[in-house]
Amino acid sequence: MNIEVFVLGSGGMMPLPGRGLTSVLLRREGDLFLFDCGEGTQIAFRRLNLRWKKISRIFISHTHADHVTGLAGILSLSSQVERSEPLHIYGPPKVRAYIDHYINVLGIYINYEIVIHESMDEGLLCRGDDFEVHTMRLRHSKPCMGYSLVEDERPGTFYPERATELEVPRGPLWSQLQAGNDVTLEDGSTVTPDQVMGAARAGRKFAFVTDTLMCPGLDEFVSNADLLICEGMFTHDLRNSARDKKHLTAAQAGALARRAGVRRMGLIHYSPRYTDRELRKLVREAREEFPEAFLTRDLQELSIEFQD
Repeated sequence: MNIEVFVLGSGGMMPLPGRGLTSVLLRREGDLFLFDCGEGTQIAFRRLNLRWKKISRIFISHTHADHVTGLAGILSLSSQVERSEPLHIYGPPKVRAYIDHYINVLGIYINYEIVIHESMDEGLLCRGDDFEVHTMRLRHSKPCMGYSLVEDERPGTFYPERATELEVPRGPLWSQLQAGNDVTLEDGSTVTPDQVMGAARAGRKFAFVTDTLMCPGLDEFVSNADLLICEGMFTHDLRNSARDKKHLTAAQAGALARRAGVRRMGLIHYSPRYTDRELRKLVREAREEFPEAFLTRDLQELSIEFQD
């Protein structure tokens, strides 16, 4: 099953007609993971007919307003449906204070468990049944984190002709071998998975990086991502402004994608100074560095497929 990625908002600083603030939803095996929650996130959910009650984890990069102003509404909406599982929210310091403040001041009714994880630690953040989420500290004007979701390796390809040659009877023993278990035949001999299967295959990788200067380790953090969603807030002529405000230009995002060997890179978090037509300047500069770059747009749907 493909991983589905929905761009709920692609803008930075302030919402514009047709351009909400930064928010990306990832749907995998029925679970929904939300990366940032800018203003307009609720509207995008409605327009895409997505079920917010399925959100199990929210990952906040930092507590600047254009990345969190949609969060109070999402928390409130989640109380309007039956929910038995806790909602886990991850982010740097002050995420808890922000959430507690809005719940208390607005009197938001919450009828489910919210588990908040504040941390600036790098590395493994959380683990699911067959995936991990990793973090990296970014360089912004506030504590800011990048995220990557990495699936576990998959078993190698099963070769039935090899199993037949080794006289493994078709049926449950084949399934055991595909599950990685040795099997014993009637004559007492043992057949191991490596005798009938190819090498393990990589899982898929999604990376989310926004609001940062280029920093050591970022290439490795996003390396070999099947899809990198990366800020490209300014054109190259405004690179000094980008540096002062601690943001990436589109060209820098493209160079990062090229060096890191990612498959596809979608730009996000555009400055409101650019009209929709002018966004072409951003993607043109990114493609000079990385031809597979593209502009993300609000309500855009993407997929991440297995490579073999």
